Amino acid sequence: MKRRTTMFRLAAVAAASTLVLAGCGSDDEPEASTGEETSATGEPSETPPVEAGDGTLVFGSLLPQTGSLAFLGPPEFAGVDLAVKEIKAAGTDLKVDSVRGDSGDTDSGIAPAETDKLLADGADVIVGAASSGVSLTVIDKIMSSGSVMFSPANTSTAFDLAPYDAPDNYFRTAPSDILQGAVLANLLLEDGRQNVAIMARQDAYGETLAEQVALNLENAGSAVAATVFYGEKAQSFDSQAQEIAGSGADAVVLIAFEETTSIIPQLIAAGAGPQDLPTYFVDGNTAGYDASATTPLPPGTLEGTKGTIPGAETAGDFKDRLLEVDPDLKDFSYAGESYDAVIVSALASLVAGSDSGNAIAAEIPGVTKDGTKCTAFAECAELIAGGEDIDYDGVSGPIELGETGSPTSASIGIYEYDAENKISPIDYISGDI
Repeated sequence: MKRRTTMFRLAAVAAASTLVLAGCGSDDEPEASTGEETSATGEPSETPPVEAGDGTLVFGSLLPQTGSLAFLGPPEFAGVDLAVKEIKAAGTDLKVDSVRGDSGDTDSGIAPAETDKLLADGADVIVGAASSGVSLTVIDKIMSSGSVMFSPANTSTAFDLAPYDAPDNYFRTAPSDILQGAVLANLLLEDGRQNVAIMARQDAYGETLAEQVALNLENAGSAVAATVFYGEKAQSFDSQAQEIAGSGADAVVLIAFEETTSIIPQLIAAGAGPQDLPTYFVDGNTAGYDASATTPLPPGTLEGTKGTIPGAETAGDFKDRLLEVDPDLKDFSYAGESYDAVIVSALASLVAGSDSGNAIAAEIPGVTKDGTKCTAFAECAELIAGGEDIDYDGVSGPIELGETGSPTSASIGIYEYDAENKISPIDYISGDI
């Protein structure tokens, strides 16, 4: 049974991580432009013209149809498709369209070529990628093209550091791993774990999240028994499993993707499986491993294992709307974040009066804060048409984007596996970064 939602504040954690996310924008409503402004010297200066678009706001989905995060593809694509559908039905003058691409993963390396196709198809906003590592291979290409890159699932702190720590065309609806690392460490402490072993992918995602979990555990006085990395292309995890088993840990955090189905049996063989040591997953591998999964695990394997996924609870009516778009949908992870990325971008387009990526990027932070609250595209669009500044709160929770394009507050769901290896939420933690 799901417990009550609690609030988790991270001011100290953010300071320890030397990362501060600051808000941008003003509470004051803008005055109508006369075409010129007064410069610092008192002389009139021309207001930069709004960059014109081509008349159609095109969303490109760069999301995983194949690769190690392919299980996230269906809900993310459904979130984009639902948002586009509802924007079209809202009756505004905004003309929208969508195109699809496969982000694959860092092993396949197909994202740059797929990005080229999306840009050639006129994508003004590219929703994706899901993987932080994949996003880093295409972020410069997308931003240099003048389009917006809006990820629903990137969690690496790299996107808030140089050279991406200034306002640009990159945004995300998922919080950085500062929040997930703090929430997961807090969960471990609440469960009484005092000597934790961490096994993680050796990539931008795994290294960052492992660092954040370890930092928060150690700051709270708990020990990290071992931090063991494995290569993205590893075929065997035997040596890592043996190291975990010999570490003396009282719990294991596994930061992985689909290779989880290969790692868990090797941990079990080493005497360090979920039934030997309490095990904790993260968003990259907190998925269903029951009989209906592509690669199931034997019943009972994960019973009692817990995992964390960024995002607020997916409301029933939103699930119903997603199922109308994709009746085969079984998982809803990051569907809300994908949906909100599209809605926020479309609202920014209305404010900008342009479907140009650069014009949209300039308005995205402002539509997420410091205005009249609204929670649906049609409602927000009506307020914009009436000249009001808006503050959109979405299906993924309150969205307030800072100057680096990342959320400054968000929610993390805590899930637990049953005897059939299915997950259910048990708690939601809200945090300010």
